[in-house]
Amino acid sequence: MTVTRLGSGGPWEAVYGYARVVRAGDLAWTAGCTSTVDGRVTHVGDAAAQTAQALRIGLDALAEVGVEPGDVVRTRMYVTDRSYADEVGRAHNAVFGAVRPAATMVVVAGLLDPDQLVEVELEAWLGER
Repeated sequence: MTVTRLGSGGPWEAVYGYARVVRAGDLAWTAGCTSTVDGRVTHVGDAAAQTAQALRIGLDALAEVGVEPGDVVRTRMYVTDRSYADEVGRAHNAVFGAVRPAATMVVVAGLLDPDQLVEVELEAWLGER
């Protein structure tokens, strides 16, 4: 089985030793994706926009290893305050409403940058192709 590991050049990947996306055979996973672009948090204070940006980053990474949005079977959303749940969930639905992956949303004490309100992880399976 071939394992492909790709980085995005994000500020923490080399320092902490991880890949943005890993594909092993018919399975693929992203690392946690936030609304960080070029080392800076975007959409400060807007959990919905941060979710949309984080999902786009994750889907772009998956696309680099041949994964399409419809291949996503599981998502995890980490939010820093339960009051963000509805807007984060709706942003998730805007991307995955037709796909309906298994999903988990967890309230966490915080993320690496205090301006980050949400972090997402995506898992995909390509076995039916």
